[in-house]
Amino acid sequence: MHLTLEFGGGLELLCKSVKIHEVNVDPPEKEAKLTMKHLLSWMRTNIIDERPEMFMKGDTVRPGVLVLVNDCDWELSGQLETVLEEKDVVVFISTLHGG
Repeated sequence: MHLTLEFGGGLELLCKSVKIHEVNVDPPEKEAKLTMKHLLSWMRTNIIDERPEMFMKGDTVRPGVLVLVNDCDWELSGQLETVLEEKDVVVFISTLHGG
């Protein structure tokens, strides 16, 4: 499944300072659909190459990371259970920064 992942607010520094990633992610075996939970696990292994603890806590994102799926806050679509579809755009923005 082709997805676009975008990082902002400093999170791009955790993935070689690349803000936009065009990726292909398959649903896990025995699963028909790809969820945000599966995507985050895949990202930890394949995208986040520095300090994954700054991006994730357990199997979800850390507090202070805004997640949008097709410009909709993932809290409105089921968070980790949000089902992703072909060509979805997932945006991760850190709301924590210095002043």
